Amino acid sequence: MDPRAMFEPPAVPREDPPSAEPRPVPPSSVRHRWWLHIGLFLATLVSTTFTAAGWPPDIGQGLLYGVPVMAILLCHEMGHYVMCLRYRVPATLPYFIPFPLSLFGTMGAVIRMKGGIYGRKPLFDIGIAGPLAGLLVAVPVTFIGLTLSDVTPSGEIPSGTISLGEPILFRWLARLALGALPEDADTILHPLAFAGWAGFFVTALNLLPIGQLDGGHVTHALFPRRSLAIARIAFAGLALAAIRFPGWILLAALTLFMGLRHPPVASYEDLGRGRFWLGVISLILFALTFTPQPFGAFP
Repeated sequence: MDPRAMFEPPAVPREDPPSAEPRPVPPSSVRHRWWLHIGLFLATLVSTTFTAAGWPPDIGQGLLYGVPVMAILLCHEMGHYVMCLRYRVPATLPYFIPFPLSLFGTMGAVIRMKGGIYGRKPLFDIGIAGPLAGLLVAVPVTFIGLTLSDVTPSGEIPSGTISLGEPILFRWLARLALGALPEDADTILHPLAFAGWAGFFVTALNLLPIGQLDGGHVTHALFPRRSLAIARIAFAGLALAAIRFPGWILLAALTLFMGLRHPPVASYEDLGRGRFWLGVISLILFALTFTPQPFGAFP
């Protein structure tokens, strides 16, 4: 039995049967404000670099974090942008958001789509392209960074040092790069490894199957009649995670404000077997990159 048969989309008008290919979205003039995009990119590069540069600033050390984390964010957003070009959905270039004096030095990046996404296939492709493109950079960056990281006895780590939760994928890469660690040892991450960890964190947030997040696009394309139920389950899980890490309360409030329901699309053409299984893989990637308690502190 084809597993997709369990998730048939709702009926649509006769003039647009489920098997129809999505109509291309008419292109519109998108004026790229190059000065703003470039300016925000450079400001965010400076912000992320100084986040890891320490005091007095070691710019070389800072760039070992700033450059790869910017590369991950850029590839993520350009994945969306390229798919928008493919489906003729008018969209801006990425807007990077600097956030000085924070753990990451940035709040990420966004593109703005100025036209609707007509069909199920464009919705799926645009949604999934960003996380996959970002992970293509984040995985090798993480592995290389871990090989350059230091293994230190836990007792030698200063009290109050930030402790990072380990997503499953990060743990696998650490085992591959460093082998099995002694029980009384921890890893002091190289800036490259921290950039990769940040890339996993951003990927997991975007793959939350809620509303108009990337994961929300994917789940609505996969299961149009069940996407709201999936979003409610994901929101409940986020609320439970907030018990362990109160920082999730802010994200839960933000997703609730943005809305759990994904807007409907006009055409529900069949996704095909390849996209269906790629969507399942994206849900698995969410589980592999998410950690219930991302931040803590050594006693």
